Formats: sequence, structure tokens, C-alpha cells
Amino acid sequence: MTSVDPHSGRFITFEGIDGSGKSTQARRLADDLRARGQQVVLTREPGGSAGAEEIRTLVLTGDPGRWSAMTELLLFNAARRDHLEKTIQPALAAGHTVICDRFADSTRAYQGATRGDLRGTVDQLHALMIGLEPDLTFIIDMDPATALARGLARVGAEQRFEDMGLPLQQKVRSVFCDLARDHPERCVLIDGDRDPDSVAADIASRL
Repeated sequence: MTSVDPHSGRFITFEGIDGSGKSTQARRLADDLRARGQQVVLTREPGGSAGAEEIRTLVLTGDPGRWSAMTELLLFNAARRDHLEKTIQPALAAGHTVICDRFADSTRAYQGATRGDLRGTVDQLHALMIGLEPDLTFIIDMDPATALARGLARVGAEQRFEDMGLPLQQKVRSVFCDLARDHPERCVLIDGDRDPDSVAADIASRL
């Protein structure tokens, strides 16, 4: 397993299907903690570092079928490794709070469960190349059809997984719910079928 230095900071991730509002809630929590005087790094995956952002363009734009499942998995892990080295670990070592929009749970859900039977490979690669789990993960859960409509309404080219349709959203939601059940020590399932203020208040109370 990759050696991960002990850190004094706090690593919080937000997960959920596309269109669930997790990015909005990650940003709101970061703003709230900064207002309380905390040093916060808000980042995202894939991306969060110069090299990882370049890989993000490769995997989230273009033909949804352009990569094989294994190639896609390797690309996501390459992006995560660079993100870990350049952004996450330095911030945690400095005692900052890192809030990340998606992390390894998204790979477990999307590549591990929906792109063939790759979950075992996903976990092996994570142990070998990353070796870090969040201190706390908020999983924003909501109706897949509503989330898909939101995702498709967004302006921009990054719609690779939205373009795969409702069956994918439903399957990914199921995996996220399973992760919340299997890892109660770090995962908190949040009802996302509410207005953003109510969701944010729920997250703040759980934090």
C-alpha cells in the first residue's frame, strides 16, 4: 500500500450521482468553515492539480465510449495520484481542511460497478496507488431522474456520464447507498431531495 503520512488536517469528501447538488454543498461548506476562520482547500476530482485537470478533459469530454473500462480506470487513478501529491497531502500536512468534490468512492461507483466487474481492481489500485480514505464523506442522495434532468440542463461539454442515461444514474445511486451502509464510520447519507438551504443545514449539523 502507498504510504500516507499522518496529517493534522481534516479530509472531507462529497459524493453522489451527477446533478445531486454535491458540488454546491461542498462549496457552501467551504465558505462556512472559512467564515469561521478555518483554512480550507476546496478541490475536485477528476482534477484539483494541473496534471489531473488535463486528464479530466480526456475522460469527461468526447464520445462516451472512447475509452475501455480498464483504460478509464487507469486514467482516473493517474489523475487522483497527481491530485494527492500536489494538492491534498500538502494541505493536510499543513493542518488545513480539504473539501473534495468526489474522490475514490466515485470510482468505486462509476468504474467499479457500472463498467464491468471491476470493483476488486478498483480497490486494489486504490490501495496500491492512493492509500488514503476521507475522514468524513457526505453522500448526497436524491431521485436519479431529477438529478439527471439537472445534469443535462447544465451548460458545458462535461456530460459524459449524464449522456449514459437514467439506468446508469440508478445503478450508481444504489452503489453509493451501499457504500454509506458499509462504511458508517465515515459516510453520512444526506437527503438531497430538499432545497439547498435545508441540505446545507443538515450537513452543518452532522459535521
